[in-house]
Amino acid sequence: MTKLVYFAWVRERIGKGEEDLDLPDDVKTAGDLVAWLATLGDEYAEALRFPKAIRVAVNQEHVEHDELIAGAREIGIFPPMTGG
Repeated sequence: MTKLVYFAWVRERIGKGEEDLDLPDDVKTAGDLVAWLATLGDEYAEALRFPKAIRVAVNQEHVEHDELIAGAREIGIFPPMTGG
């Protein structure tokens, strides 16, 4: 099981702040995870419809989409950061 934590409007669109999921064996990178999550239902598809804009943190460190996620204790899914 991997703990997934959703933030900001990703959380609002999915409808939950976190969940524990068994990831399929073919989900190896952060990008694979975002693509797989988008297949879990309409709310996930809506939240993740612009996958390149989604930010991912593994064990509280931001990673690129090509980073491996094996052994992650917690994965955070974020919308794009905005400044101001």
